[in-house]
Amino acid sequence: MSSEELLRLTGVARTVELPDGEGLPILTSVDLQVRRGDHVGIVGRSGTGKSTLLNLLGLLDRPTGGTLEWAGRNVTDISGRQAARIRGRDVGFVFQQFNLLPGRTALENVMAPLLYASGREFWQRRRIAATMLDKVGLGDRLDAMPQFLSGGEQQRIAIARALVRTPSVVLADEPTGALDVETGAMVMKLLDQATYDSGAALITITHDQNVAALARRRFRLAEGRLHPLTEGAMA
Repeated sequence: MSSEELLRLTGVARTVELPDGEGLPILTSVDLQVRRGDHVGIVGRSGTGKSTLLNLLGLLDRPTGGTLEWAGRNVTDISGRQAARIRGRDVGFVFQQFNLLPGRTALENVMAPLLYASGREFWQRRRIAATMLDKVGLGDRLDAMPQFLSGGEQQRIAIARALVRTPSVVLADEPTGALDVETGAMVMKLLDQATYDSGAALITITHDQNVAALARRRFRLAEGRLHPLTEGAMA
């Protein structure tokens, strides 16, 4: 598998302005390099800036300091339209609450990102989505409504939706937070294997040290920075 660098954060900072005009630093100096095939686990307590970091990685927000590069391109100050184009093509999101479309079948949920595609992806969206659901073990549940499926099955639909456009990076935000321990472990194993097989990088952001420990590289987010962790330090 290629070791192509996908993301590079150098001294990235994010400060938000309070109503009184004062600046509140959320991230102070984040350094991170992510290559194709990586699984990076980032653990942090509530209020440490995990959501802020996720938004920066997914190009949903911009740094107020430092440099953010995507596949060698400086994207620190790109326009909202350019960011949306990269996000739609190259970023997959998996959330704690699944965020599935109500009143839509499993197949229709996974097809949704392909409605914004062009060419083969658009015209063959039904077949592509069905194939992806089969890969996550739901090939026989295409017409099932999510509300009648278990939490683990709903999260597998969300994983299929995140991977259906073959993104370069998958961002998982507390992906097991709504699942029991056994189902969560199964979902994480599936997510790790599915992203690796597709050549994507997986970045898991969580408060759960057990989930972060499944990653091949692990960091703790504290005091606005990422601190590398070893196996012993996860305890």
